[in-house]
Amino acid sequence: MSLAIVDLAYGNLGSVAIAFQRLGLEPVVTADAEEIRSADRVVLPGVGAAGFAMERVEALGLKETLRTLRQPMLGICLGMQLLFERSEEEDTPCLGVIPGGVRRLAPAPGMPVPHMGWSKLAVADPSCGLATGDYVYFAHSFACDDGPHSLATADYGGAIPAVVRRGNYLGAQFHPERSGAAGARFLAAFLAA
Repeated sequence: MSLAIVDLAYGNLGSVAIAFQRLGLEPVVTADAEEIRSADRVVLPGVGAAGFAMERVEALGLKETLRTLRQPMLGICLGMQLLFERSEEEDTPCLGVIPGGVRRLAPAPGMPVPHMGWSKLAVADPSCGLATGDYVYFAHSFACDDGPHSLATADYGGAIPAVVRRGNYLGAQFHPERSGAAGARFLAAFLAA
């Protein structure tokens, strides 16, 4: 199986690649549209700002490639947020493959922003490799609104989608590459899809 990790020249590329290497794959880290289109699986990682990320997507000529993939594609953290229509972060138009938007988290007593650390999941669809009660690692200041595409949520002053899916597009707001056994199960389920 071939796996392409989209290289936007920022973010958590190395740790994501290592997580898949632990599962027996040697991913290709690339910004080449043809390599991305021909891979069996595609991962869009992300740590950073939505505006800069979408500028990189546009500058590399990858927007239509990413919007029209037919194979399973996984967006991680910011990569998941880019799957939605728009982000409040810098009022950024995103890829638009999942309906809805991304909003800034509101701080509350005991819930600072960014949301950083381990949170327990409520899982509606165990086909994603996760189970209710699993703890996974989050590091984010923006989140997608909960809706019909959510497979798992975490409670952080309200339901925060932790996993979303629409068709062949899957997103993880948490960092599976930093989430131990639960994260490895999630990535293995993505590879098996």
